[in-house]
Amino acid sequence: MQQAVAAFLEHLKHHRRVSPHTLKAYAQDLGLLQAFAVAKAHPAAGDVKALNLMLLRAFVASRHGQDQATTQARRLSALKSFCRFCQRTGRMEDNPALQLAGPKKPKSIPKALSVDEAFAAVTAPSGEDVLRVRDRALLEMLYGSGLRVAELCALDVGDVDVGSRTVRVLGKGNKQRVVPVGEKCLVALQQWFPLRAPLARGTDALFLNHRGGRLTTRSVARHLARYGENVGVRGRLHPHRMRHSFATHLLEGGADLRSIQELLGHQSLSTTQRYTRVDLDHLMRVYDAAHPHARG
Repeated sequence: MQQAVAAFLEHLKHHRRVSPHTLKAYAQDLGLLQAFAVAKAHPAAGDVKALNLMLLRAFVASRHGQDQATTQARRLSALKSFCRFCQRTGRMEDNPALQLAGPKKPKSIPKALSVDEAFAAVTAPSGEDVLRVRDRALLEMLYGSGLRVAELCALDVGDVDVGSRTVRVLGKGNKQRVVPVGEKCLVALQQWFPLRAPLARGTDALFLNHRGGRLTTRSVARHLARYGENVGVRGRLHPHRMRHSFATHLLEGGADLRSIQELLGHQSLSTTQRYTRVDLDHLMRVYDAAHPHARG
C-alpha cells in the first residue's frame, strides 16, 4: 500500500497539478488509512489488492466524532480518488470505495463584512512603514479582486498589468484567469513597488516578508486578524472573509452571478450561489425593478 500511495501522490503532484494544500491533506488522509490497516493487521497494509469495502468502512467509522463533516467529505474524496487510481493503473481489480457514502456538508452562509467594515479594514494599514504599505496593497487586492489567499501569495510582479488594470491569477486546478484591479489597489501597488525592490533577494514574488522572501498564507492571515481587531470588525477577519465580502458587495451592487463566478474562478455556478450572501431585501429590490407584474 505504501508504494501505491506514493505513486498516487506523485500523480496528483505532477499530472493533476493539485494545490500543495490538497496534496498535503490527501497524504495525511491516506497515511491515516495505512496506520489503521497496520493497527488492524489487515492484509491491505502490505498488499493494496486486499483493500476492501469492509476495511474502508471500518476506517471511516473510526474517525466518527473526531472530524467535522467537511473533513470527512474530503477524506472520502481522497479514498475514492486513490482507489480509482489503483484500479486504473492495475493495482486493484475493483474499486471498493464506490459504495462509500459521505456525510452531507452543512450549508452555512458566509459572513461578509459590511461595506463600512471592509473599508475600515482595507485602510487600517496607514503610514509610510514598508510593511504597512505592503499590507495596504495586499488588502486592497484581496477585497478589490476577490483572490484566494494562496493565489495572492503566489503572485509575481509580472502578473500585474498596470496599463490594463488587471492581474493574471493561477487558480485551482492550475487554471489561469485575468481579473480587474481597482484604482485604489493600483495606487497602493505603485507605492509598494519602489519599497519592494530593495527587499527582494532574487525573487519575483509580488508580496514579500521582512526577510525578502515570499509572503506566506499564514502570515497574511495573522496580519488580517490583527487589523480586524484594531478597527473593531465583528468576528475574526480572515482572508476568505474578504473574498466573501468581495462577492457579496458585487452582488448587492447589481453584478450578475455569472460575472461573479468568472471573477472568483468558480467552476460551477452553484458554488457561487452558495458563496454569495443574498438577503431577502436585495432579492425583493431586484424583483420589483425587473418584473413587469411585480407592482400593481
